[in-house]
Formats: sequence, C-alpha cells, structure tokens
Amino acid sequence: MWPGPEEFRLMARINLLPWRAELRKEKQKEFLSFIAFAAIFGLLVMYLFHMYMESQISTQLERNKYIKDQTVIVEKKIKEIAILDEKREQLKTRMELIQRLQHSRPEVVHLFDEIPKVVPEGLHLTSIKRNGNLLTITGKAEASTRITSFLRNIDKSKWLGVPDLSDIQADEKSPVPSHDFTVTVKLKSSEIDEDKKKKNKRKGKK
Repeated sequence: MWPGPEEFRLMARINLLPWRAELRKEKQKEFLSFIAFAAIFGLLVMYLFHMYMESQISTQLERNKYIKDQTVIVEKKIKEIAILDEKREQLKTRMELIQRLQHSRPEVVHLFDEIPKVVPEGLHLTSIKRNGNLLTITGKAEASTRITSFLRNIDKSKWLGVPDLSDIQADEKSPVPSHDFTVTVKLKSSEIDEDKKKKNKRKGKK
C-alpha cells in the first residue's frame, strides 16, 4: 500500500530537520568566524596605528630635541658674538684715545713753546685750562696795556687763534696796580697739521 500525501509531507519534514540544523550550525560557525576575523583584523589595525603613532611621536621628540640643542648652540654663539663686539668697541675706544694722545703731544709741545713768546713783560699767567682745542687763560697784568699787548701777540701767533677777552677786573686788594683777566683762545695746531697732510698728499700724487 502506497503512502498518502500527508505521509509524504511528514516524511519530508522528518528528513529535512537534521539538514536544517546542520545548515544553521554551519551559518553560525561562519558568522562566528567572520566576527573573530573582524575582531582580529580590527586589533591588527589598531596595533599598526598605535605603532605608527609611536613612531611619529618618537620622530617629533627627536626633532624637538635637535631644535632645542641647536637653539642652545645659537644662543651661546650670540653671547660670544656680543662679548666680541663689546671687546671690539673697547679696543676701538682705546685706539681712538691713543690716537688722540699721540695727536695732542705736538700740540702740547707747541703750546708750551708758544706761551712764553706771547706773554709780555708786566704780565704773568695764573692758570691755563684746556678743553679740547679751547684754552682758557687767566692771569694778572700791571696795566691794561699789557693785556692789549698779550692779545696782540696771541693774534700774531702761528699756533694760537683769535683771542677773546671774556673778563677783566682791577684788583683793588693788590698793593700795586693790577688787573685780573680771562682770555679764551683756540689752538691752531690741528688745522695746521691737516693742511700739512693735504699738502703732502698733493705732493705724493704729483
């Protein structure tokens, strides 16, 4: 006797149940494998990203250290340059001072040689002060005519400029007639030396 339709349906259900269970298990295994693979892949990506960031940080730290070291070296060199500049300025000042002293030596010689020549009888000097090329001369004279002669002699001098009588007073306390005076005058020696240098240069060119 052949089975009916209901029996065929029942048999199909009975035969398909194990196969579906196996298929479900296979799909679950595949899903779990995919999840595991995704997790491992994610961890690998995170690890590689972490290593990359560590490398970048290490490189940046090395750069920062290099920049810091170079900055220290540059600052040290700047300080050394500043010290050298200061020493150079000090040396320059000393050289200028030495040059001025060397230049003023002949002026002093000419001055001490010229003063006795311009001082007339009946007049004596009490002080001579120098400020650059300007001389301030004070003294006493028996009469105003002596002061006039003194000014005239200065005016004729080769090394002294035009005199300026800035003060003259009669000394009433002196037992003999006397006049106190103050004269300012410029030295000509610098101008004469410059003229000599120019003449020597012209001769050298010829």
